[in-house]
Amino acid sequence: MMVVLLLSVMMVRVLLMDAVVESTAEFDPYKVLGVTRSASQAEIKKVYKRLAKEWHPDKNKNPEAEDMFIKITKSYEILTNEEKRASYDRYGQTDNTHPYGRGHHGFRHFHDNFYFDESFFHFPFNNKGGRDFADSKYTLHFNQYISEVVPDSFKRPYLIKITSDWCFSCIHIEPVWKETVQELETLGIGIGVVDVGYERRLANNLGAHQTPSILGVVNGKVSFFHYAVVKGHLMQFIEDLLPQRLVEKVTDKNNQEFLKSWHELNKPHVLLFDQVPSVPLLYKLTAFAYKDYVQFGYVDQGLSETADLLRKFNINTYAPTMLVFKEDVEKPADIIQAKGMKKQIIDEFISNNKFLLAPRLVNQKLFDELCPVKQFHRRRKYCVLLITGEEESFATGNEAFLSLASANTNDVLRFAYVYQRRQQPLCDVLLKNKDSTLPQVDQVVILERRNGAGKILYKPVSGGWNGSKEDKHKLLEELERLQKDPSILNNDAVLPELNNEFTSMFLIRWIYTAYDYLAEIIDDLLHNNWREVMPLLSLIFSALFILFGTVVIQAFSDSSEEKQPKTKAKEASKAENGSPNTSSTSRFFLVLDITYTSNLVKLRPGHINVVLVLTDPTKNILLSKFAKEVYSFTGSFTLHFSFLNVDKHGEWMAAVLEYAQDAMQIDTDEDEAGSRKLDYTGYVLALNGHKKYLCLFKPVYTGEDLDSKPEEEGGGSRSRKGTTRSRSTTLQIHHKLDRLGLWMERLMEGTLPRYYVPAWPGLDKITVNK
Repeated sequence: MMVVLLLSVMMVRVLLMDAVVESTAEFDPYKVLGVTRSASQAEIKKVYKRLAKEWHPDKNKNPEAEDMFIKITKSYEILTNEEKRASYDRYGQTDNTHPYGRGHHGFRHFHDNFYFDESFFHFPFNNKGGRDFADSKYTLHFNQYISEVVPDSFKRPYLIKITSDWCFSCIHIEPVWKETVQELETLGIGIGVVDVGYERRLANNLGAHQTPSILGVVNGKVSFFHYAVVKGHLMQFIEDLLPQRLVEKVTDKNNQEFLKSWHELNKPHVLLFDQVPSVPLLYKLTAFAYKDYVQFGYVDQGLSETADLLRKFNINTYAPTMLVFKEDVEKPADIIQAKGMKKQIIDEFISNNKFLLAPRLVNQKLFDELCPVKQFHRRRKYCVLLITGEEESFATGNEAFLSLASANTNDVLRFAYVYQRRQQPLCDVLLKNKDSTLPQVDQVVILERRNGAGKILYKPVSGGWNGSKEDKHKLLEELERLQKDPSILNNDAVLPELNNEFTSMFLIRWIYTAYDYLAEIIDDLLHNNWREVMPLLSLIFSALFILFGTVVIQAFSDSSEEKQPKTKAKEASKAENGSPNTSSTSRFFLVLDITYTSNLVKLRPGHINVVLVLTDPTKNILLSKFAKEVYSFTGSFTLHFSFLNVDKHGEWMAAVLEYAQDAMQIDTDEDEAGSRKLDYTGYVLALNGHKKYLCLFKPVYTGEDLDSKPEEEGGGSRSRKGTTRSRSTTLQIHHKLDRLGLWMERLMEGTLPRYYVPAWPGLDKITVNK
């Protein structure tokens, strides 16, 4: 009987050891990655990248993808570590594959004789049956954190867990983490998981030196969670991450002061009515996301101090209610009421009410959002801008403009106003034909932005603006004409960047930020976390250095700024006189006769070569003007810019226009005086070499007629007349390309007439005229 029992025990032991050997032998990192034992690190890395992409669980729906992805990652970890690779090459196993190695890796001891696989006990370590892959969709990488999480943390907070393989404490907090994450995701909070084994660089960047760790990121600042991992503490941690003073408590006493601050803050105001005494976390998160656009207030319906507000706006106390107020503080512009307010509903409600009916342009960011740059694939957006003053005498006109904006139902029109004294550079450009002093009456300008460099088309409404019925009627007529014919915007200009009128509030914001950092430092000191304290101290001292350093640099740069306009004036005069200062423009152009084949005959499909026609005397002036006009289009990969010297290649120019008979008809008005030679100076050709067509720009002189000035002045010496005639000719050449920018925009839109050429002239035409 004893013999039978001993044989049975020995058989079980042998079977278990065989199973261990088979389990260990099954995992071969070289076979998993498909590389030889002599493979270099570069080869292993290249294969790993390819296999990781192929077997990533988020992209590969194969049921075995998760297991295969783990094997690939483990193999890469072994083969890129010199010690682990050497151990595997010698003994066929590493610390991760050793069945009786150190600690609890893979298998566990049992009386120093038997070894049991951890899956027998269902230990949740890196296997499909244990720790699930719910965290995989939250996995963060270093580049992803820098490029996505940090910028997004200025709109919503992030909660990040630092974990690693074989971390027992990580398993203990897993249920609480899952439950909290499910609730926080519905509120719009970002979630991240960092595995120290694979993202050591990111963990070091975050300052996480132990696992498990939980941290939050708000406004790019990292804060660590120091308390017991329970759901209540984590929710409070997220709430404490948010800046203070996001939501103001509103009662019967301060509601008028709160709502009437719209004019000073230039923002709509939102009131949330609810029965809970503290502000809900969802509402705080919404206030954080839209803090740059909307001012938020909270009304506790359970307080006796809010009874008048409830009666005034007829609030239903059985469900949360949200009101948005714009210029009218007595009547809400929009209202929403629901028992279970979801984040999606609130976001849509706030997004539709981000701006006042006629907001004041206080900075460039607001201007860019209100009056976006025209996109070719979108509808045109027009901005109706009132230039006014802050004095009481302008109040009537401003109110009339606001009433007109309130009645606007056209989504392509945006109404806004500016104070001339605060945005003087902008107003000087739009009112260049008026006196630069403050206007006695307001002025309305209709404009359309054409590119991000500040170029606009605009039209001032004649007669000014004082808010009368005639002024309203005149403006409405102009807007109706604009819908039918956009070409009525016949003025073009380049706007400077708007002044930031809230710059004076920078010091207050900096004090609030310093207070938040100080509180964080105190909290870290209480927890003796010096590794986290040092980055904060470094950031504060850096901010102080930058702040005071900027003031000192500004003080010393005033004198240099005064000298700068004089230098620019000298450079401009040199350009007008034809000085050879073309170093900055020559890099944009290619000489046609050198690259004729590549720039025209064999030009790739969809590409266009824009060619300026010039002569030796006009070369410097026209190239400088040409560079300025086409600069905003040089970012396009389909446009190429060249110039053609008509003195050398006049036959080629004549041959092209001879083929394009329709183009020749354009110039018949210049050839009425007989058979005199045509002057092609200042012409611009847009050549499509693949489709064999061209678009022609004919110079249009828009400057003043200086030839008439000597006659008005009553004559003068012959030498003086000659000088004036020479100067007039130079100015006319300089103004030949005045409308080229608008022509280029039409070229990009595809609205220019095309003149097809049967065949491009051969190289024999590219010869110097004899």
